[in-house]
Amino acid sequence: MKKLETREDIEHLVNSFYTKVIKDELIGFFFNDITKVNWEKHLPKMYSFWETILFGQMSYKGNPMGVHFPVNEIAAMEQRHFNRWLELWKMTVEENFTGENADTAISKSENIAKLMAFKMEMARKL
Repeated sequence: MKKLETREDIEHLVNSFYTKVIKDELIGFFFNDITKVNWEKHLPKMYSFWETILFGQMSYKGNPMGVHFPVNEIAAMEQRHFNRWLELWKMTVEENFTGENADTAISKSENIAKLMAFKMEMARKL
């Protein structure tokens, strides 16, 4: 198993992850139907997001939380959706990589999922 060490590794990880996501019965509709993601724009942002988180490259410019609030208004993004996102992410990391950065990718994703689920739920209550 390979260590997660380069931007190319992140690109492979993110691409493999989203291949699962778009086919997923529980969360795929957020990407395919609700937001109709432009993958040519979205994927490079995700590469930079994870490069920033894992390698400290500061290549990501954006507000990931802010992007999700409008989606949450159209279709509630619930805990079960974030649990599935997390399950697919962990599965993809573990299928492809090992080592400290792979472990960090999982632990950071757990924090992201928890925070996003909480904020989306709070936003629905406002």
